This record gives sequence, C-alpha cells and structure tokens, in this order.
Amino acid sequence: MAAVPRARMKPKIKPAKKHGPEFSIDETWTKLSRNIVEIQNHNAANLSYEENHRFAYNMVLYKHGETLYQGTKKLIAENLDKLATEYIIPAFPAHVDDDPLENAQAGELFLKAVRKVWDDHTSSLSKLRDVLKYMDRVYTKSKQVPEIWDAGLLLFIEHILRSPIQEHIISAILTQIQTERDGYVINRSAVKGCVDVLLQLFDERTDISVYKRDLEPTLLRESEAFYQKEGEHLLESCDAPEYLRRVESRLDQEESRAHHFLSSQTSQPLRRILEDKLINPHLSTIISMPNSGLDVMIDLDKVDDLARLYRLFSMVPAGILALRKALRETVIRRGRDINSASLSLEGDEGQEEEVVEKNSKAKGKGKARAANAGSQVLSLALKWVQDVLDMKDKFDKIWSGAFNSDRDIESSVNEAFETFINMHEKAPEFISLFIDENLKKGLKGKTDAEVDAVLDRTITIFRFLADKDVFERYYKAHLSKRLLYGRSVSDDAERGMLAKLKVECGYQFTQKLEGMFHDMKISTDTMQAYRNHLETTTAPEVEIAVTVMTSTFWPMSHSGSPCNFPAELLKTAKSFEQFYLSRHSGRRLTWQPSLGNADVRVSFNSRKHDLNVSTYALVILLLFEDAADGTSLSYQDIKSATAIPEMDLQRNLQSLACAKYKILKKHPAGRDVNPDDAFTFNADFSAPLQKIKISTVAARVENSDERKETKDRVEEERRHQTEACIVRIMKNRKHMTHNDLVNEVTRQLSSRFQPNPLSIKKRIEGLIEREYLERCEDRKSYNYLA
Repeated sequence: MAAVPRARMKPKIKPAKKHGPEFSIDETWTKLSRNIVEIQNHNAANLSYEENHRFAYNMVLYKHGETLYQGTKKLIAENLDKLATEYIIPAFPAHVDDDPLENAQAGELFLKAVRKVWDDHTSSLSKLRDVLKYMDRVYTKSKQVPEIWDAGLLLFIEHILRSPIQEHIISAILTQIQTERDGYVINRSAVKGCVDVLLQLFDERTDISVYKRDLEPTLLRESEAFYQKEGEHLLESCDAPEYLRRVESRLDQEESRAHHFLSSQTSQPLRRILEDKLINPHLSTIISMPNSGLDVMIDLDKVDDLARLYRLFSMVPAGILALRKALRETVIRRGRDINSASLSLEGDEGQEEEVVEKNSKAKGKGKARAANAGSQVLSLALKWVQDVLDMKDKFDKIWSGAFNSDRDIESSVNEAFETFINMHEKAPEFISLFIDENLKKGLKGKTDAEVDAVLDRTITIFRFLADKDVFERYYKAHLSKRLLYGRSVSDDAERGMLAKLKVECGYQFTQKLEGMFHDMKISTDTMQAYRNHLETTTAPEVEIAVTVMTSTFWPMSHSGSPCNFPAELLKTAKSFEQFYLSRHSGRRLTWQPSLGNADVRVSFNSRKHDLNVSTYALVILLLFEDAADGTSLSYQDIKSATAIPEMDLQRNLQSLACAKYKILKKHPAGRDVNPDDAFTFNADFSAPLQKIKISTVAARVENSDERKETKDRVEEERRHQTEACIVRIMKNRKHMTHNDLVNEVTRQLSSRFQPNPLSIKKRIEGLIEREYLERCEDRKSYNYLA
C-alpha cells in the first residue's frame, strides 16, 4: 500500500489590534458628545449605533469612564435647560384670571408643555441608555453611582422640577381638579400626563415619589378645606335625601378622579376626607332633618334614599351605631303612638259606660255606644295587632330593601318592637284575641299557604312578648270557647298554630293545649258510645251532647258554678253520669253550665221558634214554662230559683230581655238589668226567622275585675313555677352562690316570663323556711337539703 504524506498546517492568528497609539480620548469624546447632542435633537436615525457604542466602550475600557459619565450628565442638563427655556417657561400662566375656565385652559397648556419636555427627555434618555450600556454595566457598578437612566431622572428633578416650575405644576394640577369639582369639564389626559411624570420621579434621599412628597399632601390639604365648606353649604341648601345624593356623587367623583388621572394611593386618603367632613360630623343632623330626615323617608317608603343613607353611614364607624339608635327610637315612638291610640280609645269607651250606668234612663247614641262597648274594644284590640303587624312588615321591607339585611340593624329594630309591645299591658290578651278572631272566621276562603302566612306573622309578634305565660292563659280561654262552641274554621289551622307555639316555647307550653284537643276527640268517642247505650235502654226526654274536660287542661274559671237544673235536665244529666262512671272508676264529674248551650223550641202566639241559647238562659226560660200567662217573676225570684251567679244572671237576662230578640219583657223597660227589675214571658214575640241565636251579652275583652283576677292567678302561678325551678336547679347542682342561682332561674324561666330578681329572692327565702334549702356560712350561697 502506498503511503501519502500529509502536511499539518497551523492556522494563521491575527495579532491583537493595538489601540494605544491610535486611541485619542479627546477625539473620541468630541465625536461621541456631538452624536449625543444629535440624539437629543432627534437625529439618531442618521447615526451609527455601533460606532457610538464603540466610542463609549473604548472610553470605559481605557479608564475614562468618569469623563464619559460626567460629560453625558452635563449634556443632559444642558438639554433640559434648553427644553425648559423653549417650552415650559413660555407656557407659564401670564396672570390669574377670575374666570375659572380661562385659568383651567392656561393650566392645561402648561401641563402639556411639561409633559412634552418629559417625553422629549425620556425619549433621548432611552436611546442614550442603549448606547451607554457598557458604561452602566461596568463603570456605574464599580463607582456606585446611578445608571444613566436614573441619573437623567434626577437631572429632570433638578433642572425642571425647580422653583418656580414645580409650584406652577402643582398649582396647575390643583386648578384642574378644582375646576372639575366646580362642575366644569377638563382635559383629564393633560393632568394625567403630568401626574404620571411625578409618579415616576423619586427623591434620591427618601425614595419617595415626587407625587407623594409634593403633590399629594397639598392636594389633600386643599381637598380638606374644600369639603369642609362644601359640607356646611350642602347642609344649609339641601334636604336629607339631596344631601346624601350630593355626598355619594362627590365620593364617586373623587374615586373616578383618583382612578383616571391621579394615583390609586390617593383614593383612600381622599375618601377619608369626605367621610370626616361630609358624613361623620353630620350623622345626627342628617337623620333628624325636619321634613326630610329618617322618619320622613320611612313614612314615604323612600327605599332608595334609605339605601343610600345606609351605604354612606356604613363607611364611618359611628354611622351604623347612629342609624341603629335612630331606628330604635323611631320604632319605639311609632309603637307608643299605636299603644296610646288603643289605650286612649279604650279609656273613652270606659268613660262612656260609666256615664250610662249612672244615668240608666239616658236615651240615644250614648247608650247604644255603651251596649256595643265590647265589640268596639274587640275591634280596638284587632286594630292594635294589625297596626303592629303592618309596622313590622314596613320595617322588614326597609331592612331587606335598604339596609342590606344587616343583622345588627335587625337586632336593634327587634329590640325596639319588644320594648314598646311589652309597654302595652294588654298585649298578651290582644294578640290572643287576634289569633282567636282569625281562627274563627278570618281564615275562611284562604289557602293553606295564606293561612300559614297569617299565623307566621302573628308568631312574629308573639316572639316579642316577655309575659308568654299571660298569653298562654288568654289563649287557653279563647281556644276552649272555639273548641266547645265549634267555632274553629279549620282544625288544621288550629294544630298548625299549636305546632308553631311549641317550636317557640317548647312542649311544656303547649302540653295543656294539646290535652284540650285530646279531650275533644275522647268526648266524641264517648258520646257515640253513649248513644249506642241509649238504644238499649230508655232514653231521657232531653237529648244531650257532653264534652268531658280534664280539669287540669281547661280554664275552669267557673269551676263548680252552682245552678239549679230543672227536673228534665237533672234526669238527663244523671243518665249520662251513670253511663260515664260505669266506664271510668275513681272519677268525678262536675257540670259546667256556664260553658254550655241549648236548642229549645218555644211557642209564641204567632208561631213557634227554635232558639239557640246558653244553658243558663234555658234554665231561666224553663221557669216561665209552668207560670201562668202574664205571670211576673222578679229578679230576686229568678236568682233564688236558679242559683245562677249574679254576673252570669245579669248577662243572660239582658240577652233575653234587652237585646235584639226580646224573648222576655223587662219591667221597667231599659237596656240594663237591675236587682229591682221584674220579667214576664213575651208571648207576642215574632220574628221572620225560624231559627234564632240568642247570644249572651258579654265583653270579649276582659273588664278591670277580670283582668285583676287574671293577674293575680298569673302571679300565683309564677310563684309556684319559680319555686319549682329553684328546687330543680338546686337538686341538680347541690350548691350555688346567690347570683349564679338567680341568673340560672332567670335563664330557665325567660321562655315564659321575665322573673324579677327580688321575687326570686323571696321564693328562695320561702324555700329556706320550709327547709328545702339552707344558707351557707358565707351568707352568699345555698345548699340543697335532700
């Protein structure tokens, strides 16, 4: 194989270019400085970037960075002075004119001139930064001096933002802002352009922007003074809704101003100034403005204005507190007006009755009003509840529509309702009457949803009651009459109401009420069994329907009321008693004639009528059955023969002799029954109806004596409940301090009533005397005695 020789060639390397003898600092700087001036004159397109970069590179490389750095700064400063002379100084406002628009226009031109210089300066500076990159990377880092861009910004501050230019800039910006606040249109872009300049320039010593250092403090001082005067002016010239609209508009304007041409960092300080000058010092003044304040807004349902008031008041810490206080006061004041209206009208009716009693021979309208006092007071009670419900609906709509469903405001409003409702001593009775009226006839024709809505609204008011045990007593009495007389329009509605009361107050509250329903069901089954029994034996002449009531469940206000039954009724009563007691051993039946009614056929001269009367009225009528025609029975004769309690006797005689259907004649004639009156059977009575209901004259609302009796019974029950609660707690705890025991008793009883600490203390003393408890040696605590 042949071998081919291969020569190895070494690459030819050029020797390093020797700059030393060829580099001239003066020549290089002369060329570069001339080019820098050309760049500042906007002729960079005619220059070589590479050449200029090489000039700067060589100067730094050969240790002439100081000359380059300082020379460039000097050229920049000279250019800035030239720009200021050409553009800014000629644009100074020549004079201050009274015309705000002319001042604004002059300021706008000045701000545009400043921005023009800034744009010219930064444009040149940006190109210089590219040319001097090597200097920034090497020289400025080693010497710890600002890079050329930062140095250029500092030079702008020194040569442009100097007096008087800076004062004119700030004055021009503030003039533009004030012009816009006065309602004129300004060129926002001119202001924004100058503000952006101030935001980009920073103080070398504090590192705070010129905007933050110089413009913002002045702006805030001017704004504070302006809005101080603005608040005083608006209060004098505007009503409350207009004041709120102006303030909200000012807030929106300042927010827009900060967003569009100021700085977002100024937004919060400006907002605080508006809050401190327009809202916070005038809270009570706005709320109580005559003919336009909070009360008037509520009266006129100005939801938008109320919503605006809430939005503005919620901006300051004291705002919601002031609103809550004002709402509480207005609710209580309105509630007191409702209370006063019901109490004053009721007082007028009471006076009317008294006048009629003193002058029994009085005729005319006064007497008629007295006779209708019961129904009028009932209407008054229903109106009171309806007014409270309407007011609650009104404030609920305002709360949700204007106050953003604020829970703190809801709490204040509810406290106010609770306050004025419990100021009305008859509130428990009135609420029970309202429910009674609705469950008897007010719910006819309504859907289940509508019925539930009515009951829910009523429970809302019931929830505010402190004396729920008093309500229970009235509700039990009204429920008993609805059940016994078959007046409820809906059994489902009755049980629905019971379920709502159970949710609010617990099982014990409704236990007796549920027992009444249970008795009615058992009585229905018992009567069916009794009728079946009568089919196998001799039935009495009088047909009877009996409701057997457990005495502990029902309100037996006339427990064991005496009444001498005629023989026919006695025979029937005995028949049922024998049947019932044969089925239940160890029980005792007590007849309650005050709660019963009867259907009786009565023969008059013209025709026979079927009368529906109370059991007492039936007993009275049967006295006249055996009497000769025209026989007169005195009041005292009837009283001794029937043994009916005097109050019931008067009411039933008044129903039979003084009401619309006069089955008896009273001598002397009149609307009131007196002990010296006499009565005869009215054989000449006639009416177009075959069946006639003779209602007992009785007030639906308690009179003063009945109310006192109810109050005494409630107080007695409370004493027993308080003692039982104390014993129950102490049996569980064994030892408690006095304050802890009082607090726990109050907590447990608050669902029924608000116990008085002094009353609790008396009950504790009584239990100590009866040796249920003992007082410890420290005299501040108790032990339970088993």
